Amino acid sequence: MSKKKWMIIIASFVVFSAAVGFLFYETTKKTVAITLDGQEETIKTHATTVKEIFAELDISLHSEDYVSPSENTKVKNNQKIVWKPAKQVQMVQGNEKKQIWTTAKTVEAFLKEQNISLSEHDKVQPTVDTKVKHNLIVQIDRAFSVTVLDGGAEKQVWSTSTTVADFLLQQGITLNELDRVEPSLEEQVNEKTKVNVIRVEKVTDVVEEPIKFAVVTKKDHTLAKGTEKTISSGQEGLVKKEYEVILENGEEVSRKLLRESTMKEKRDKVVAVGTKTTTQTVSRGSVNAVKEFYVSSTAYTANCNGCSGRTATGFNLKANPNAKIIAVDPSVIPLGTKVFVEGYGYAIAADTGSAIKGNKIDVFFASKSDAYRWGRKKVLIKILE
Repeated sequence: MSKKKWMIIIASFVVFSAAVGFLFYETTKKTVAITLDGQEETIKTHATTVKEIFAELDISLHSEDYVSPSENTKVKNNQKIVWKPAKQVQMVQGNEKKQIWTTAKTVEAFLKEQNISLSEHDKVQPTVDTKVKHNLIVQIDRAFSVTVLDGGAEKQVWSTSTTVADFLLQQGITLNELDRVEPSLEEQVNEKTKVNVIRVEKVTDVVEEPIKFAVVTKKDHTLAKGTEKTISSGQEGLVKKEYEVILENGEEVSRKLLRESTMKEKRDKVVAVGTKTTTQTVSRGSVNAVKEFYVSSTAYTANCNGCSGRTATGFNLKANPNAKIIAVDPSVIPLGTKVFVEGYGYAIAADTGSAIKGNKIDVFFASKSDAYRWGRKKVLIKILE
């Protein structure tokens, strides 16, 4: 054969060998169904282990990744391989922060994976249906019971707020212009906090108040000392006052007078007070009796504890120890009346006493011994002209 024919034969052999080799290479590959982060595909490979398959696919495996079956598993024809890449998540609970690798698809699955259960009042951010991404921050706020007083009404509520302002917003509690809250809006809320919302109102109160009249006394030398006479009766006035009243939870805490006006003037009471003095001794036989009757009598002195020594008519008993004075009920025997008392003698009705009522008299003695000797007895009294 010619040289040209030999070249054709050799070339044909090479092509045939290559074709046979390629066919052999392809037909000896294993078929693998692989799921990569949720995406399914079918590949053919000569890899002997699962790890080699990922090397062929240029995928770097992380120790926290999910690979099934394991990396060192021998590859078989029609094998199924699942790979879920791990993502780093920061979990925050209160003041605690953790970096966690996870293959969970959603926040809900992540929490379940970490064995974290939530109560109905707990709060998690982002929401549980959020897909997990690398470097996602999962914030868990545990709910706690808070005591709140709103306008004096107390109740227990659940909260995950961090400040009083957030808490009020969460509970739908609005503050009016004058309202105040304790503690302050910037304070942190915890399970020991008692939030007190004080409802403050400013109202106007108009009242009418009486004006007390005064008692004006005028000396009258024509009246006996110790007697009084009303010259003109008093009359109360009337004033209108307008107040600014501050109420806290419906209770008045302050009152400020804004203005007042007189609606009716007062009229003072005028009383004449007698200054005329009478002689406190009676000369025997100077007058005649106009009336006589029996009375119950006791005796007293000017030296008792708390006694001033002055009679109801102003007579000084301590300065006049020999005076003949009796205490009477003025409705029975008027003050200033001259009398004759059986066993005592002539006297003047110039004193009164809280226990001297009706037909009863109290005779004056300078010494306690004389008063004790008099004792209590029934005597005849004569009213003199």
